[in-house]
Amino acid sequence: MNAGKSLLIELGTEELPPKALDELSAAFLRGVCDGLAKRGVSAGLDQAVAYASPRRLAAFVPDVASSQPEQVIERRGPALAAAFDAEGQPSRALLGFAQSCGVDVGQLEKLETDKGAWFVWRTIKPGQPLAALLPEIIDEALKALPIPRPMRWADHDYSFVRPAHWLVILHGAEIVDGEVLGLSSGRKSRGHRFMHPQPVHVADADGWIDSMRASKVLADPVERRQRIRDEIAKVAAGIGGTPRLDDALLDELANLTEWPVAIACTFEQAFLDVPPEALVTTMVVNQKFVPVFDANGKLTEHFIGIANIQSKDPAEIRRGYERVIRPRFADAKFFWDEDLKTPLASYQEQLKNVTYQQALGSQWDKSVRVAELARIVANRVGADAAQATRAASLAKCDLLTRMVGEFPELQGVMGRYYASHDGEGATVAAALDSHYQPRFGGDRIAADKLGQVLAVAERLDTLAGIFAIGMKPGGNKDPFALRRAALGLARTLIEGGLELDLRGSFIEALELLPDTALAAGLKPGKDGKPPSLHAGARRAILVDELVEFVLDRLRGYYAEQGFEHAQFESVLAVQPASLADFDRRLRAVVEFGRCPEAASLAAANKRVANILRKQAEEAGAPPIGRAVDPAHFEADAERELADALTAARRDSAAAQAAGDYAAVLSRLAQLQAPVDAFFDGVLVNADDPAVRANRLALLAQLKTQFSTVADIALL
Repeated sequence: MNAGKSLLIELGTEELPPKALDELSAAFLRGVCDGLAKRGVSAGLDQAVAYASPRRLAAFVPDVASSQPEQVIERRGPALAAAFDAEGQPSRALLGFAQSCGVDVGQLEKLETDKGAWFVWRTIKPGQPLAALLPEIIDEALKALPIPRPMRWADHDYSFVRPAHWLVILHGAEIVDGEVLGLSSGRKSRGHRFMHPQPVHVADADGWIDSMRASKVLADPVERRQRIRDEIAKVAAGIGGTPRLDDALLDELANLTEWPVAIACTFEQAFLDVPPEALVTTMVVNQKFVPVFDANGKLTEHFIGIANIQSKDPAEIRRGYERVIRPRFADAKFFWDEDLKTPLASYQEQLKNVTYQQALGSQWDKSVRVAELARIVANRVGADAAQATRAASLAKCDLLTRMVGEFPELQGVMGRYYASHDGEGATVAAALDSHYQPRFGGDRIAADKLGQVLAVAERLDTLAGIFAIGMKPGGNKDPFALRRAALGLARTLIEGGLELDLRGSFIEALELLPDTALAAGLKPGKDGKPPSLHAGARRAILVDELVEFVLDRLRGYYAEQGFEHAQFESVLAVQPASLADFDRRLRAVVEFGRCPEAASLAAANKRVANILRKQAEEAGAPPIGRAVDPAHFEADAERELADALTAARRDSAAAQAAGDYAAVLSRLAQLQAPVDAFFDGVLVNADDPAVRANRLALLAQLKTQFSTVADIALL
């Protein structure tokens, strides 16, 4: 076999969708590598690189062999016992097998194993050359790409995410002949659409990336991102500001350009009267511009555009960027000025005309339910209930403003501005915005207590309502983003330290829903009519589903922080009412796990649980009591364990009441010696029924005490 050479596959297309480009590129490389591996072609797969730009997908794999290795093919035929008839002649099964292999019976071999003996046919198949394999590999890789809506072009039968125009396949310096999407492979690529429109001759696979760079295409996404950062930093230094470039915008800019160039621009300072979030949203979401802030974090009149060309007249590009942003900013200022003429609270009545969900009523109905829940939650966590209900009544009003109608992502943000303008208290105004947090993965929860209260109330109602009407998430479908709502609820309760009974809170949320909503979630029976289920029974079922749904989100939440599954399950087993309490217990369990006594006590608790379970399952066995009578002690070990358990219970009572679970478990760890001594010297199933019952009661007390924080046996 020849020494391996680098393989380069480049598919040139019309401009690919920027938000999907990274995923398409990674999937294409993965498909090519999987195809090579599946066919046994030796290659440096761990060093393979995905390249992509708006007009191309490319895969680069080093050290690729020129052909497959020889393949040993083994087919197993009939068992030896069934291969011959009574006269010792080959059976029809054996003859048929030999014929299917294209050989005589005498050319077959015997395979003997400890499970029996069979006839087999072995042959060596020469490996196919890489050139014969690649078209199929590429075709498979392209078909596996995540393309929800492939398009057709011209009169072709095939389809792809965008029309394809050129194909380069090079193995070292050699062209690998093949046809993909109607394109014949070659070594002619294309450079930048405007700066280098002529064909680009690619000498070999290793030189492709340099050939692209020379033709004004940065085909490496990593290099392109770094150039964008450098270009923006250079321009920002000249205008004296701090650009705000988040990862999402950087990714999109990198996938929109092949040769990015930063252009410094400005807009009229009068537009700065508009809330900065509206201007930034317009710049980033609509125009892909980079906003610039001053040293105090205040938005300036400067912004940076990223052009896809090194222009001879950058001033013309600047004027174009400034010209296109001006009408959008003018619209934002108009919306802002007009919205200020109408007090936010005056929109409340209009919410009655905005449907939230058909079975759950209008946005007004939802606001009423959330306001009541906010009042209840506020009273329980020590927040101002009057402010909570006021904030809840205003929370959806900005949905009807012009600004939010144009920029839905500003919901809450604009509510805060309008409420402040109307003279609402700063606490209430802040909560209108902060209660939407966390808005996305990695976002923080609301920093203010009132925002946390409103966040909890909002999510309780959303989860309860959508579950009630039978539209809980299934598979990949989650149209109401309930998984995100459940995680946001859990995080707010935990990270905000809010002592709230989760089950009780869902019960209250469900009680605020109309019975018609509860009935809407019942599936019709065979007669086409919904089952007659009492509203109370329906709510009881939903509470269990809702609590389990939130706890499922917690599993992932804690797993991402490095907590072990067994630690989580040990706390879940004791069913803490409050998620804040759940969190304290879990962290205490982790600390307990670091104690040298932890493993021994966990094993002992598991042994205790097994003994008690077997006793409970024994037919005719009396129930296990809870009272321990010292008069029935026969061994010092059981007396010492009882005394140690009483002392531990007494010593840890205050810590248990204060929620200092680390202290509780630390004190319980001191029981290791008496517990070990008990199991070493005491037979639980004593012949005397009274003694046996007393020892079982002692173990039941031990199990109860160790379950005050978590089920240690599960560790």
